[in-house]
Amino acid sequence: MKPFVLTLKASPVQRLDLSQLLPHLLAGKSIAEIAAIDIATTREKVSVGDVFKVAAGDGDEIRFEGGSERFDGIGRGLQSGRITVNGDVGMEAGRQMSGGALNISGRAGPYAGSCMSGGRMEIGGDAGDFLTAPREGEMQGMTGGMLVVRGSTGERPGDRLRRGTIVIEGHTGNCPGSRMIAGTLVVLGRCGAHPGFLMKRGTIALARPPVLGATFVDSGQFASSFPGIFSRLLQNESRGAAKLFRGSLRRFSGDMAALGKGEIYVPA
Repeated sequence: MKPFVLTLKASPVQRLDLSQLLPHLLAGKSIAEIAAIDIATTREKVSVGDVFKVAAGDGDEIRFEGGSERFDGIGRGLQSGRITVNGDVGMEAGRQMSGGALNISGRAGPYAGSCMSGGRMEIGGDAGDFLTAPREGEMQGMTGGMLVVRGSTGERPGDRLRRGTIVIEGHTGNCPGSRMIAGTLVVLGRCGAHPGFLMKRGTIALARPPVLGATFVDSGQFASSFPGIFSRLLQNESRGAAKLFRGSLRRFSGDMAALGKGEIYVPA
């Protein structure tokens, strides 16, 4: 299987909308047709051919050789296939993806994985604010799939998480797991203030015990088969996360300022 390869010619002078560069949208197109796709976000016209050297493939996989923090919308709406980025990307990478795989070797901007409902996304570097979170006016964030960040994140990762699993191997900013409805968020590094702020349900696992607010209640050491089962499921995604769930855990219930049926696990 030969992927489409888009090799960056030079750093772009404006932000680019790359949301049209999806495997199912490029399948069957010629190099000339792909090169003519408009990716501009300003009045200055920019097409794929102006920014990338295009090498033809079979359409099931796209590989970007070279990245930029001005590459917005990569993998937005991804349904199937694979997108690989050897470099950094801008905001909304993987937003509303429902299937397939998106792998980014570098950093990602804000709203990465926003409202994703399926598939697998991996960010090799750091991610910006509002990882998987909804945009303005939307009532829920991530509703399915797996997202792994090997680096750290900004503020409020997992905001309004509804379903799915997020693993952050580095640190987070303030309010990780804010307003969670369900799903699982794992943080292996330091987390900022107010983890689980106003969470209703869901699970947050923190490898480094934080200072929790008064609206979380200590429920004692947790004894169940769930952590061991979940550890095995995470083994191929993150060894650190799998190790966390293999150990003894202490459970805190909350946020009692909201519905109060969420839980935060820390090492016992």
